[in-house]
Amino acid sequence: MNHQESLTAYIAAFVSELIFSGVTDVVVSPGSRSTPMAMIMAEHPNLNVHIHVDERSAAFFALGMAKALNKPVAILCTSGTAAANYFPAIVEARYARVPLIVLTADRPHELREVGAPQAIDQIHLYGSHVKWFSEMALPEKSDEILRYARTICARAVAIATSAPSGPVHLNFPFREPLIPKMDSDLFQLHERPNGFVKVHNGDLTITEEHFQEIAAKLSKASRGIIVCGNIVDDVFPEAVTRLAEILHFPILADPLSQLRSGNHSLENIVETYDTFLRNNDAKTFLKPDVILRFGAMPISKALTIFLKENSLADQYVIDGGGGWRDPSSLSTNMIFCKESLFCEKLLTYTIANDSADFLRNWIRINQLTKNQMASIRDITELSEGKLFYQLADILPEDGTLFVGNSMPIRDLDSFFLNNTKSIKVMANRGANGIDGTISTALGAALNSKSLYLVLGDLTFFHDLNGLIAAKLYNININIILVNNNGGGIFSFLPQSEHPKNFELLFGTPLGIDFAHAVKMFNGHFTKIENWDHFREEMQQAKNATGINVFELVTNRDINRDEHRKFWGLVSQEISNFVKGEQ
Repeated sequence: MNHQESLTAYIAAFVSELIFSGVTDVVVSPGSRSTPMAMIMAEHPNLNVHIHVDERSAAFFALGMAKALNKPVAILCTSGTAAANYFPAIVEARYARVPLIVLTADRPHELREVGAPQAIDQIHLYGSHVKWFSEMALPEKSDEILRYARTICARAVAIATSAPSGPVHLNFPFREPLIPKMDSDLFQLHERPNGFVKVHNGDLTITEEHFQEIAAKLSKASRGIIVCGNIVDDVFPEAVTRLAEILHFPILADPLSQLRSGNHSLENIVETYDTFLRNNDAKTFLKPDVILRFGAMPISKALTIFLKENSLADQYVIDGGGGWRDPSSLSTNMIFCKESLFCEKLLTYTIANDSADFLRNWIRINQLTKNQMASIRDITELSEGKLFYQLADILPEDGTLFVGNSMPIRDLDSFFLNNTKSIKVMANRGANGIDGTISTALGAALNSKSLYLVLGDLTFFHDLNGLIAAKLYNININIILVNNNGGGIFSFLPQSEHPKNFELLFGTPLGIDFAHAVKMFNGHFTKIENWDHFREEMQQAKNATGINVFELVTNRDINRDEHRKFWGLVSQEISNFVKGEQ
């Protein structure tokens, strides 16, 4: 049996099983050693092949696709530093719990560590940042090796999608010649033609006795809160809001919890906590005895501090991925159970709480904060806080909002209020980096009705090359670029109190006219002049196609002062309210 037949049969069997296992999309970066896999993938009628020339951007593009589809996406590259460029996105996927099937081509064993070109050590290249690694066998056409290839494939997809989801890495050594034999019956499987092995993943749960025990304790709690961070579970909003209604617990909803937007009940959802939990009177008045926490750690530093300050409260962390999301070591109960299942089970055992005073206090302070927040409408200058305050009104129904890290995600947390538009909110909050933001958003946009990306100038610059995907695949995206000429978040950190080298080390002004870069990718660039202009452009953007970038030029120092002034005004009103209640 010749090499070409073995190479072809082996890869075709693997690719066939990839589709049987539920993978429909792969992002391929051109390269020589990955040639046989790429050519065979391109021939499969049920596999969508997306080409992206930059491996770093390609991996983030796949990450965005997987986040939007809520299913695994494969990435393929050649050997050497091409594989190393996947690393940032793999790290993000690991901590954000996003399933990626990472396929790297490699030199065969006899060409490793002997000075062969484009050969690096790819064994366990990503270390503990992947859930599983396998060094694949050299291609053969024997029944045993074809079964092996198909089994490894099914196993890899199953591991990537099992809770907690994440990336897996398969490394394929290929010998030359690299051109497969492209026959018409390329994907005809003689053994188990409908898939070799199906892996059945189940949801994590706890015993009925434990549910009953927890429900009994929560039914007696009169000062409880529910904290919801980033979570991917379509039925969770309905389940947790029903539980909150019975327990009379307020829900502190992070913008990535998908609870601030939608047709579920918004009655008990508190969204301005990042502002009023900066006030000591409010924190004392709203002190909880019980805390239920779902999803990733919340964005808000004020909320994180509040949780730390209530270390004596019973804190239940519910994690359907079986992780350990407790950086401050505050949990009294770590519960490995699917979040929506946990809420639904508790509903069957929980007795409705008679006391609603504590809940009413949270709702009243939340409303008081929103009343004060309305003063943002009077700001005439282009302002980062006012931008996010208006977003819920501006974005279309069923739109997707992707937000960059640093200040944008924090302003979203502070100023994006409850609404009924079913706006899906996304961000790269696994490792909280700014790299790959444009690429991830474009991957998500490929499978979204309409996507709006809001990010800062440093984040935009960091991933400019990612815009090529929009040009290649005619992806529609509206980008709101907040340009404060540097790292705005550092103005809120202690570094800002040391001005001598602040701009050099942290402010990092770029002074870039981004219009030229956007034009390079056939995009349309608009510099926003005032709020009326912004609203007009956003209205037209609902029907726009291609890349549309809207730049809002703001001032870092003015933005910092506006935030602090607002926090001060709200704090005074809350203190007056609390003292009047005591």
